[in-house]
Amino acid sequence: MYLARLMFVAALACASSGAQARKQSEPGRFDYYAVALSWSPSYCATRNDPDQCAVGRRHGFVLHGLWPQHERGFPESCSTEKLPPQVRERYGSLFPSTRLAEHEWKKHGTCSGLDPAGYFALSGKLKNQVAIPRAFQQPATPVRVSYGEFVQAFKAANPKLQQYSVLPFCAAGGRFLREVHVCYDKRGASRSCSEGQVKRSYRSCRQETFVLQNVR
Repeated sequence: MYLARLMFVAALACASSGAQARKQSEPGRFDYYAVALSWSPSYCATRNDPDQCAVGRRHGFVLHGLWPQHERGFPESCSTEKLPPQVRERYGSLFPSTRLAEHEWKKHGTCSGLDPAGYFALSGKLKNQVAIPRAFQQPATPVRVSYGEFVQAFKAANPKLQQYSVLPFCAAGGRFLREVHVCYDKRGASRSCSEGQVKRSYRSCRQETFVLQNVR
């Protein structure tokens, strides 16, 4: 009898966990967006992507994706809806690689609650809302900054940004900038990123300063 009760409780816990997981990955059920802008020179320092990293492309910040976020964690792969070829062709230029559009729709776009064209239109709109500070646009030589200097430069270029709405993320133990996240609510207004994301950002860029590698 005792064993049967334990098995019943375990089954209830599993069912509850499964329901929560489905809820966490339900299209349209999330708290805010993070616009992820990768620093292309950092990406290309360790990869040989012919679309993004060919010499002379001179990419600086490029759109990695528009990511629905929970206050804790994030949803992913919320449906099996396919990306229509005509939408991929129309919006592929938002990204440094057309292959990235397919990946971003499958992993993140399906969680937005929008159709593919709507998701990519919003991706472009929010990306274009972010003004890149002049010093970080296409530096010919490496730029070394502190965490605070980096954030303040973005806030100076984007006066409407809220506190903790711009988060750098670093690579190689905090030595090099990897990407920046800029957070917006579902209406496209600036808001702070979640507490967990802020902590991840601080841990990622834990050195006193970090470097933006120069474009090529």
